This record gives sequence, structure tokens and C-alpha cells, in this order.
Amino acid sequence: MKAVGLTQYLPVDHPEVFLDLDLPKPVPQGQDLLVAVKAVAVNPVDVKVRAPKDKIEETPRILGWDASGVIEAVGPDVTLFQPGDEVFYAGDITRSGSNAEYQLVDQRIVGHKPKSLSFAEAAALPLTSITAYESFFDRLGIDPAGADAGQTILIIGGAGGVGSIGIQLAKRAGLTVIATASRPETVQWVTELGADHVVNHHQSLVDQVRALGLIYVDHIAIFNDMRHWEAAVELIRPQGGIVTIDDTDLPMPMGAMKTKAASLHWELMFTRSMHQTADMIEQHKLLNYVAAEIDKGQLRSTVNIVLSPINADNLRKVHALIETGAARGKLVLEGF
Repeated sequence: MKAVGLTQYLPVDHPEVFLDLDLPKPVPQGQDLLVAVKAVAVNPVDVKVRAPKDKIEETPRILGWDASGVIEAVGPDVTLFQPGDEVFYAGDITRSGSNAEYQLVDQRIVGHKPKSLSFAEAAALPLTSITAYESFFDRLGIDPAGADAGQTILIIGGAGGVGSIGIQLAKRAGLTVIATASRPETVQWVTELGADHVVNHHQSLVDQVRALGLIYVDHIAIFNDMRHWEAAVELIRPQGGIVTIDDTDLPMPMGAMKTKAASLHWELMFTRSMHQTADMIEQHKLLNYVAAEIDKGQLRSTVNIVLSPINADNLRKVHALIETGAARGKLVLEGF
């Protein structure tokens, strides 16, 4: 099968940062699905994993943690799917990735692809949808059915992949959404996705939120990095919650968090698959929820750029764009 992998962790402008490969087709076991991959999306996690380091892989490593495709075969313990089903998923960071013609993935972290979307549009959704859903509804405890309607949430990194679907999920839950964006095109993007207010993350978040007539916000999601930590602590309401997806070495003063009895939550969508938690199947359920909402017209894909085919050259281009920090929405590769 065709695949794109690496043996060295090189700068993105190196001609051998990715290699076009021909590898054996894998065989499903246990709860595995063998998926014929049709499209993949690239995320910041791909760039972080690929970041230059001295390690050498004895056998090529295949990255990629967002995909859509068609099931070709199933393992003996599979009950949720059958060959021919169209699916989308974000995979497992401990296993071989989606930048290959065929991939093995556990059925419990796979959803049925939205019927109304193309494979490219669907591939843009799984990783970010899982991250945003778990951040809001599992970590912060927001009710997805609307019991917390009217509460406020500040989404820092609103125009990125997670923020783009997060805005939509928060609006579906009835929240008032304040999203950060700084360029005219990203301000337009988050507004079209449903943000009620837009603030510039290059300026004082505290001053801008206060200018909206708010002293505090009920929830804060940090979907980029932790340089905004102190502003988030100042803005979170007493007994409110902050969720972050960034692992940081920056200082994180906690004094005001204690006096406010505010909570801090970490989100990593790979936790369930990495640790084989008893509730792994929740990711199957939430992806099916997202698919249903898409097909009802309540949510939209966040795909922005689609390149074809899936090969080393195009993967290099997309990684380079993500490294600029200027990407909005999702970047997708389609077809081998």
C-alpha cells in the first residue's frame, strides 16, 4: 500500500522530511477496523510529533490523526460496523497513523461519516470535534442539551481547528460565545461560525471583555497556548472552569484560582485510546452525535484548504502552513 512516513525528525523545509513509501497492507485483529483511507486532515499535533529531534526510526513511522474512509474488513470482535461503511475518526497516537492507503483503528473511537459531507469535508472534523466536545461537556461539565443556555464562554484560539468546531458546539448548547481572532479574515471566519463577540488576542483580553459589559465569564477554553493564562484567571468567574489543550512550561500562577475556587481541566483527546479506558466507546458516540448534527444542518465542516493527492510533497506544504500559526479552519489532503 502507498503511505507517507518518516525515519528522521527533520525541519519542514528538508527535502526528506517525509518519504513516499510502499508498505504491507495491515490485517485487522480483535476490535480493529481496516479502513481504506480517502482523506486526511493535518493538525498541530502532527507538527509537534514531527518536530526536529535526534531520534531515528528503524522502520518508517506513519503520522496522521484525522481521517475518513471506507471499511474494507473487520476484526473478529467488531460489532458496531461492517465492510462498506463510510467512517471518520481521529485514531490513536500509539498506533500507525492515517497517512496511508489502509489503516487499522479500534471501532470504539470511530464514527459513521456524515452522509451529507464529502470525504474531505468529513476528515476535517474528528480530532477537533472530539477535543472541543470533551473540553466543554466532559471537562467543564456544560450541558450539551442546553440546560446552561445563556452562560458565557471565552474561546481563546477561536479561528483554529478546535476553536472553529468549538464555537459551533457551544452555540448549539445555548452559550454566548466570545472568540478570539486578530486578522480580518479570521474575524469574519469566527463570526460566520456563530461567535457573538470577537476580541483580539494581540490586545488586552481583560479590557476587551470588560468593554462588553462583563466582569467575568462562566467558562474559558484555551485552544492555542498558555500565554493568556493570567488574563484567563482574571476573567474566569468565581467557581468557574478553565480548560486547556496546551502542555506548557510557562509560569501558571495559581493564587487567584484558589481564591476563586476555580477549576483547571486538561484535555487530550488521545487519553481514552492511550489508556484503553473503560469509556472509550464515548468517542464513537460523540462522533455519531456530530455526524447527526452535521446532517441536520446544525453544524458545518471546518475544512478550509484541500490538496490532492496524499503524498510527501503535499504533506510538507501543509505542515509548513501550520507552522506559520496563521492557518484558519482545517487543512485536508485527499486521495492517493
